[in-house]
Amino acid sequence: MSADEIALGTRVRYPKTGTTGKILHIEQIRGETFAELDSTHLLYRIDQLSPVTGTEKTVSSTIEDAKKVIEREREFASGSGLQDALKNIDQSCEGGG
Repeated sequence: MSADEIALGTRVRYPKTGTTGKILHIEQIRGETFAELDSTHLLYRIDQLSPVTGTEKTVSSTIEDAKKVIEREREFASGSGLQDALKNIDQSCEGGG
C-alpha cells in the first residue's frame, strides 16, 4: 500500500503472517510510515500491508467453523470408536526414544 491509500479504520492484511485488522494509528519513524493494527496493537510498515477485500473470511465464520469441529469431536468422543481405541493401548507414555 502507498501512503495515499491509507486511512484510519481501513481494513488491511499483513501477508507474511496473515494478520488482519483495522488501522488505529499512523506514524512516521525514521522516514518510514507505520500503521498500528487493532488486532495486535503492533506497528506494521504500510508498504508491507495490503487492503482487505470483501472475500476475506470473517471472525464469526471462523468461530462457526470451530464450533462445528468441536461438535464433531464431541460426537466422536461419546461414541464407541474412541472407547474401542482406548481398550487397545497399554496406557504407557513412552516417547519412543
